[in-house]
Amino acid sequence: MAAPIMAIDQGTTGTTVVLLNADLEVVSRATTEFPQIYPRPGWVEHDPEAIWTSVVRSLEAVLEAVGTLDVSAIGITNQRETTVLWDRATGKPVHHAIVWQCRRTAPLCRTLKEQGLESLFRKRTGLVLDPYFSGTKIRWLLDNVPGARARAEAGELAFGTIDTYLTWRLTGGKVHVTDVSNASRTLLMNLETLDWDDELLEHMGVPRSVLPEIRSSSEVYGVTSDCAPLPDGVPVAGMAGDQQAALFGQLCFEPGTAKCTYGTGAFLLMNTGSEPVSSRNGLLTTVGWRLGEEVTYALEGSAFIAGAAVQWLRDGLGVIERAADIEELARQVEDSAGLVFVPALAGLGAPHWKPDARGLLHGIDRGTTLAHIARAVLEGIALQNYDLLDAMQRDYGRPLARLQVDGGAAANDLLMQFQSDLLGVDIVRPRVLETTAVGAALLAGLATGVWKDKEDLRAAWAVDRRFSPTMPQEKVEQYLKRWAEAVAKA
Repeated sequence: MAAPIMAIDQGTTGTTVVLLNADLEVVSRATTEFPQIYPRPGWVEHDPEAIWTSVVRSLEAVLEAVGTLDVSAIGITNQRETTVLWDRATGKPVHHAIVWQCRRTAPLCRTLKEQGLESLFRKRTGLVLDPYFSGTKIRWLLDNVPGARARAEAGELAFGTIDTYLTWRLTGGKVHVTDVSNASRTLLMNLETLDWDDELLEHMGVPRSVLPEIRSSSEVYGVTSDCAPLPDGVPVAGMAGDQQAALFGQLCFEPGTAKCTYGTGAFLLMNTGSEPVSSRNGLLTTVGWRLGEEVTYALEGSAFIAGAAVQWLRDGLGVIERAADIEELARQVEDSAGLVFVPALAGLGAPHWKPDARGLLHGIDRGTTLAHIARAVLEGIALQNYDLLDAMQRDYGRPLARLQVDGGAAANDLLMQFQSDLLGVDIVRPRVLETTAVGAALLAGLATGVWKDKEDLRAAWAVDRRFSPTMPQEKVEQYLKRWAEAVAKA
């Protein structure tokens, strides 16, 4: 039997390392958190050395648990837009990493819009001019770290999103690469050519000399070197941004298949096939992955609040003691009795884009109980996902085939059944809910022969439960009508 595959899932608050065998069973896992840095309101940073330390500690823990250093390959998945700039000679960062959440480059985004460049960036990259993405973060570092621009233009500095930075560290500074999925989140990669776009680089003020080589999502980029506790020579062989890795880890290989990750927010991606699809409904166009010469594109939308609404019931209102308790409470009533919860606790994202919207409980009367509120909160999470998936279907021009689900709230059977009822399609929940790590492992295993093709992956993948729609369409329409009315008032 092949040695286990290691997936490094480098997230916003911590790093999880998972060892999986060829049957996609978790052999060992460990998570190490690291500090968040908030220098000013709206600014978010990480210490790249703290990120690397969290990776090493998680590596040590999983290898110690299994008592072996034998690993067949390493796959990396990561918080996508977080930006690091470091010295090529020493490997030392020249500044803290600027995190995807950071809003410091909002003035630069406004300037680029005022210059009439938004349509150009949108057409070439599938993205909007927003501080979320990496390009403006690189520009900020080059403009604000003393000497950085001159050193970058001289080839002394390297930029990377976290996948690139980890690969550099794992290979002892020998490999400076990213994959297409991460590159597609920078505002600098052309979706058609899958290469850095010189015109966009000029507008953004980023020299090509600082950028990594763009590679596929599944190939041997290099091998480990001077990277204890790992032995030298382990192939680093898979790479994808976290949401794209989850799409791959859910086996969404056919156009029209989609996944929803129910975390603090909800992230939805739909496979749109071999050609990028431009959104007319406020969604993003992104690269899903590239295998050899085969490129898969996706539409992406996110809801700011999903599991966070359940946390609000627990921590803010004290309605439940544990997040998992919401399902039992919600099951005490047959439905929400006309109560609608709009989870706009941090504004509304796609497709509404109402940053000033606020949360709303609509339809309260003397009969409303805590059970109705709990049920309405779960329904509100599913209803906002309906809007996102409806927008995706309209952009793509074809119906949703099925929805794969993962993340903590995907364990809630009541929520999953209601989501299936709204969408009118099957909801498929996998045995392993850590699908970002699974996706990274699958990409690495494909590159190193653990699995030979996609059919091999399907044979290893297992379903936990499938939810099929049972609600009469008339009742679904009533829910959607009440939801639309409530959103208009939020």
